[in-house]
Amino acid sequence: MFALLGRFAVRRRRLVVAAALLFTLVAGVWGTQVFGAITGGAGFDDPGSASVRADRVLAGPLGRLQPDVVVLYRSSGRSFDDPAVAAPVRAALDALPRDDLARVDSYWSSGASPDFLSRDHRATYVTLQFKASDDQERVKALRRIEDRLRVPGLTVAFGGVTAMTEQVNALTGQDIGRAELLSVPLLLVLLVLVFRSAVAALLPLATGALVALGSFTVLRAVALVVPISSSVINVITILGLGLAIDYALFMVGRFREELAAGAPLDIAVQRTTATAGRTVAFSGLAVAISFAGLILFPSRFLSSMGYAAVSVVCFAVLSSLTVLPALLRFTGHRVDSWRVPLPWGRRTGRGQAATLIPAGDRPGPAEHPVPPAARGRWYRTAHLVMRRPVLTTVATTVLLLTIGAPFLGAHWVRPGDWVLPADADARVVARHLSTAFDRDPAKVLTAVVRTTRPTAAPGDAELDAYARRLRAVPAVSDAAVTAVHDGDARITLHYRPDPMSQEAAAMVRDLRAQTPPDGATVLLTGMPASRADIVHMIGSRVPWMALFVAAVSSLVLFLAFRSVAIPLQSVVLSLLSLFAAFGVITWIFQDGHLSGLLGFTPIGAIDADFPVLIVAIAFGLAMDYQVFLLSRIKEHHDRGASSEEAIALGLQRSAGTITSAALLMIVVVCGFLASSIAFMQMIGVGLVVAVAVDATLVRAVLVPATLRLLGRRAWWSPRFLAGPRTPGTGDRSARTPRPQYRP
Repeated sequence: MFALLGRFAVRRRRLVVAAALLFTLVAGVWGTQVFGAITGGAGFDDPGSASVRADRVLAGPLGRLQPDVVVLYRSSGRSFDDPAVAAPVRAALDALPRDDLARVDSYWSSGASPDFLSRDHRATYVTLQFKASDDQERVKALRRIEDRLRVPGLTVAFGGVTAMTEQVNALTGQDIGRAELLSVPLLLVLLVLVFRSAVAALLPLATGALVALGSFTVLRAVALVVPISSSVINVITILGLGLAIDYALFMVGRFREELAAGAPLDIAVQRTTATAGRTVAFSGLAVAISFAGLILFPSRFLSSMGYAAVSVVCFAVLSSLTVLPALLRFTGHRVDSWRVPLPWGRRTGRGQAATLIPAGDRPGPAEHPVPPAARGRWYRTAHLVMRRPVLTTVATTVLLLTIGAPFLGAHWVRPGDWVLPADADARVVARHLSTAFDRDPAKVLTAVVRTTRPTAAPGDAELDAYARRLRAVPAVSDAAVTAVHDGDARITLHYRPDPMSQEAAAMVRDLRAQTPPDGATVLLTGMPASRADIVHMIGSRVPWMALFVAAVSSLVLFLAFRSVAIPLQSVVLSLLSLFAAFGVITWIFQDGHLSGLLGFTPIGAIDADFPVLIVAIAFGLAMDYQVFLLSRIKEHHDRGASSEEAIALGLQRSAGTITSAALLMIVVVCGFLASSIAFMQMIGVGLVVAVAVDATLVRAVLVPATLRLLGRRAWWSPRFLAGPRTPGTGDRSARTPRPQYRP
């Protein structure tokens, strides 16, 4: 099938390239409008959780009492008791258009409540509540009135959930743009160094640019069918660029090998698509399956990330199997043009990469000569590792488990203002409210009491008794019935601890453990309750995601290699690299190491959403590299090489491509490290560590060592599962003469 695809790309190359150019034009016009087409918010919450159900009830006649925005006004030296200082603020509030606003509360509207003034009376806050229920609609409403709230002569800062969302969106867009601006030129330089040819380097970059731009079109099309989180776009486009470059790197490298072996152009493209293209297809399938596991999560952020990523990965594979072969045929022998002389390394030219073996019986293991050109450093590394396979496996496993040990003490939270830099408005407001005021208006929980009987009014004995039980919970400062409507009641609670702290998590557990009024159910909402619901949702779904991804990935690997042991080995080794990456994430972002270098403020916890995302990306990339390596090992094994020689030759052939692909992927995601948003940095650190560990310790050390321990058992499968044997798949009874390549 893949050979036929290569033949089609060769014969219809003009049509394929013309279609790609037309698609690029469409993507540039229609696809780039995805940013306006996706209007949904981040969507971190579970729609079926108690906190979200409570929010839906509060959106009705019962009403919310939770502020969306807290506007902090600070005077340099004068008190807000002074009418001259207060007058401009009051004038700004009176002039606000009320179309989008449900409530505006301030020191003056509250009857001079002392809660609205700082202890030195030099700061005051105003709380805003919008009519819209969607967070992105609230962000738009805030932008419409933001300038009207600014007062000359006073320092004004915007906090609260809606302001925090606006600031995260703005900084994320800036950071991603800067990362792409820095990474693309560096990618081109590295590709030139990898290929030592400017023409060869441009092919992966061209495919990557097509996929990155095409990702916008794919995302917009997917958004017409399923709701897509606004947080998905930046991550997915970067991922599409990285994967496309990975696949193109593998395809271009194999094409150059075929040309070096003397194959005609058309045959070289067809063989490249039949071999490297098949590997890319199985690799892309493994990556897509890894992302498909995200669909199991009910939160819009994770599920839409799954839908979008699967679509973009499939597009990257399709482009690599159609557009790239056509470009290879157009390029032809000019793929090595514009050579870049480098002062280091061995220059490889045409004719050195492979040698044609005359048709006839393939040599057995003892007759399988290894030319000196194939005995590179990776070949020697594999043999060095295989001399002590048990010691190597145990030592490397212990090292990775040690690196990952901090992950066992991870404390999970949800995104909040803590993801912003310390000088961001939302962080400044939260800091001043907690230190300079007696009460933080954002630290509010709401208990929605639902009964089957009509509830009287505030003063109902059962409701008041329940409110007293809630007030008695440690960390709760007060609780009172604030509204009733048709059998529903709203109890508003104020609390003291940081909403992301373990103390707040314990408070939510205690509140939900209180006995509700007779015949009533209680739904608790607010930032600490939402955090508890998100952590529970992710914790309950992660085992199912892991089972799904491991099972289906194992099936794909079995179909690719017809082996029982290979899928199990691949899953276990990939989990080891992931465990090490999460250990580093915990060590940095929870424990605070390197916080000064990366420029974030640790809160003693890590976000629960993004490790799941890192699992999907990193596990998919690990399968990617595993398929690249094993496909080369199996080629040599099927040609009659001994197990040890097949491993060494396969590593020698693929390690350069894998390390180059890993380096390029690291460059793509390293831009996240320069982000000012903590969760973007978390993605960057997690992927850099996972990719680096996987491409070095796992692929170059653990894979050869464990395959050496497995020996011939690595390629065993029951006869009823193995399928029909074909020439060149290791069955010595079914050999037919055909041209073979030496390593």
